[in-house]
Amino acid sequence: MSSLSRELVFLILQFLDEEKFKETVHKLEQESGFFFNMKHFEDQVQAGEWDEIERYLCGFTKVEDNRYSMKIFFEIRKQKYLEALDRQDRAKAVEILVKDLKVFASFNEELFKEITQLLTLDNFRQNEQLSKYGDTKSARNIMLVELKKLIEANPLFRDKLTFPPFKSSRLRTLINQSLNWQHQLCKNPRSNPDIKTLFIDHSCTPTTANGAHPPPPSNTPLVGPIPKAGAFPPIGAHGPFQPVVSPTPGAIAGWMSANNPSLPHPAVAAGPPTLVQPSSAAAFLKHPRTPTGMTGMNYQSADSEHLMKRMRPGQSEEVSFSGIAHTPNIYSQDDLPKTVVRTLNQGSNVMSMDFHPQHQTILLVGTNVGDISLWEVGSRERLAHKPFKVWDLSASSMPLQTALLNDAAISVNRCVWGPDGLMLGVAFSKHIVQIYTYNPTGEPRQHLEIDAHVGGVNDIAFAHPNKQLCIVTCGDDKMIKVWDAAAGGRQYIFEGHEAPVYSLCPHYKENIQFIFSTAIDGKIKAWLYDSLGSRVDYDAPGLWCTMMAYSADGTRLFSCGTSKEGKSHLVEWNESEGSIKRTYLGFRKRSLDVVQFDTTRSHFLAAGDEFQIKFWDMDNTNMLTAVDADGGLPASPRLRFNKEGSLLAVTTSDNGIKILASSDGLRLIRMLESRAIDKNRSPSEPINSKPLIVNALGSVANVSSGLASSLERSDRIQPAVSIGNLGSMDNSRLVDVKPRISDDTDKLKSWKSDIVDSSQLKALRLPDSIVAGKVVRLIYTNSGLALLALASNAVHKLWKWQRSERNLTGKATASNAPQLWQPPSGTPMTNDINESKPAEESAACIALSKNDSYVMSASGGKVSLFNMMTFKVMTTFMSPPPAATFLAFHPQDNNIIAIGMEDSTVQIYNVRVDEVKTKLKGHQNRITGLAFSQSLNVLVSSGADAQVSE
Repeated sequence: MSSLSRELVFLILQFLDEEKFKETVHKLEQESGFFFNMKHFEDQVQAGEWDEIERYLCGFTKVEDNRYSMKIFFEIRKQKYLEALDRQDRAKAVEILVKDLKVFASFNEELFKEITQLLTLDNFRQNEQLSKYGDTKSARNIMLVELKKLIEANPLFRDKLTFPPFKSSRLRTLINQSLNWQHQLCKNPRSNPDIKTLFIDHSCTPTTANGAHPPPPSNTPLVGPIPKAGAFPPIGAHGPFQPVVSPTPGAIAGWMSANNPSLPHPAVAAGPPTLVQPSSAAAFLKHPRTPTGMTGMNYQSADSEHLMKRMRPGQSEEVSFSGIAHTPNIYSQDDLPKTVVRTLNQGSNVMSMDFHPQHQTILLVGTNVGDISLWEVGSRERLAHKPFKVWDLSASSMPLQTALLNDAAISVNRCVWGPDGLMLGVAFSKHIVQIYTYNPTGEPRQHLEIDAHVGGVNDIAFAHPNKQLCIVTCGDDKMIKVWDAAAGGRQYIFEGHEAPVYSLCPHYKENIQFIFSTAIDGKIKAWLYDSLGSRVDYDAPGLWCTMMAYSADGTRLFSCGTSKEGKSHLVEWNESEGSIKRTYLGFRKRSLDVVQFDTTRSHFLAAGDEFQIKFWDMDNTNMLTAVDADGGLPASPRLRFNKEGSLLAVTTSDNGIKILASSDGLRLIRMLESRAIDKNRSPSEPINSKPLIVNALGSVANVSSGLASSLERSDRIQPAVSIGNLGSMDNSRLVDVKPRISDDTDKLKSWKSDIVDSSQLKALRLPDSIVAGKVVRLIYTNSGLALLALASNAVHKLWKWQRSERNLTGKATASNAPQLWQPPSGTPMTNDINESKPAEESAACIALSKNDSYVMSASGGKVSLFNMMTFKVMTTFMSPPPAATFLAFHPQDNNIIAIGMEDSTVQIYNVRVDEVKTKLKGHQNRITGLAFSQSLNVLVSSGADAQVSE
């Protein structure tokens, strides 16, 4: 659907809402999938309209789309199930269990069993995890809070939670403008035209000498002079046809449509209005003004009284789409990170910081001596440290070599993560930028070194013009340059600043990519990715060093800067007018340094000033609160929020960093602390042997705390999530749940199947669009719903069978082709390899956990643990040599793994404590097979020496 068609849907939604067609509004929201009405969703949840809730959700997502969607549907169906139990309606509860909750059994069979067992209790509150369950109303409200967090974090709802801003009754206004235009083209315009229909174009019917009306003219193009002035009553607040007004020269966003023919009908598009307005009055000259004295045409004539009766008087000029405008999130000061939970000793003055976009506790730091570090703030561990050096001095320019020869000192001016966290960039105070690739299981690797600018490189950012990842830099040479992130080739140079360029802010609106830049003379310019120069040139408050940033949802633009006299300014911009919309108060009269700022949650602003961190609500100019982080901050500390806003890093005056946490951040840090305690526990202490595999649903148990992201990066297998954890009343607490296998032996029945005829065989070629590689290991999942392969190039492939009329169970079958499943990131599970030995020549091995949530695998390198839901690596361990040749999970404890080695030993490894508990010897050659007994405490092994051991 085109952009204009999409906007038309929004206009119709507004019209239907103003006309009180409430059910139709929500039906169109669902069918179009353009706008998720959170207010309507909240009302339905509080009313317990579960069927309507699921119908509405299905317009935007399905259960199997991603883990966020799965968790949303699970929470809703679980609440419906608990309410049926609370009403003692056992029959309904069983129906919900079978029809609605059964689908989740394939992802976590143990959880489904535990839910089923609630039927045996007189009161499900007898279950320890549900003992705090209150009444129905409070339970729904608690669940609603969690559902809103999941929806806001779900990428499928991105850009669908906010209704576009435009004036009320916009569709009526457009119709009136159209009728005015049609009336101007009438050959014989009447002063009081009678509008009877909108189904055909309007044309005034001239009267004859005897007063009779001639037959209506045919609907042919009208040619004639501009009509004489006529008058007829306006419609409500909408007067005559108003000309399109060109934006002011200083408008921030109005320039985006200039020289951009891809945006059709600029005068009609409704939103965002400034992206489609013509850049000059020339466009309006093609459309004559309504003649003087002629008022607007009213399409609601006497024949439309039924419409007049439905109209609401006194329409305001603001958006009046009641119940449709996105309700702002309700935040309190408890959501601000104000409690100091970590102090990191960097050792040199910190110049720049940035949290990883996915792993919420990994912090990138650059210093005044040119080194960069990666910190895991939860464990206080420095993951990597890279002192500055020129990677290839011989390839460097003479100005760079001369600058380093004259003064070897160099500082990091800015360090940032790429949008997906797989790349990071560092801008230095002399000429160059360095780009690293990043893998959570290893150190950053050198990727590109670019001699970018003459003098210092003051800022670096990543952008996606033309759907290609690029690096944007600016420097002392007054230029802005765009580089290809893959090969380092220069793509654009933007010239026009008259002073060194201080900062960059790449962004996009609709399909338009652009860059804001600021220089140290206080000039702000805006650039499209072309060679036509700056589209905007205006002054920033303070006329000196200024940085710009958008809110997290990309809808609001802010800047913060300090003048040469030390006066600081934090403002919000009105993009459509190029003017300051709001100026925030609370800075000291004279700042000692350039004030730094950041935004979070599309709701809060923070700036370092007066040895403190000051916070503002974006909608209130008065300072919300200030904290001193227990003292030790410089006059103007640098600061940075993590993506979820649960942690805040701030620099200290003693070359360190303090990490402040909100309540969500505190829960995240406590979880990491408990994991560190388990890791450091001595062997003599009792070790909880319960499994710590996170089930597929629990990995997003608390979106706001950033827990899901940190779990994906975790270097240990995390605790399982039971009913209480999946329940919305206490989602932040992780509890171990030991798998029950007591009934497994009962299920192990002997079977025999004889194939006596070739007709009983059926061949099926599996679809495969991934780079080819010989399949070296192939196993079915324990559920029988999928097939997992490991190729010789160390890449995993997963095929899943879908439920259909021909395959009601969704089990593996040769009658229907499965689908090759790939994660949203498009990055397959890939094993670590031994660089000294090709993967094709290395021994490959693979094993699945009992609940199919995790896969352990190796291809000659380290053993890797992957999350089967996300395809992301959780941890790697046991570097070769010797390499692993066979893997097996313990049937009763997924944390215990038997690993057959190339040197003929079998190592019993505990993932939770990250150590080898036992090393078994007896074979003379590499291990070729391992199997645990399901009921006996026995491990059987086989080796290439043709021996079997027990």
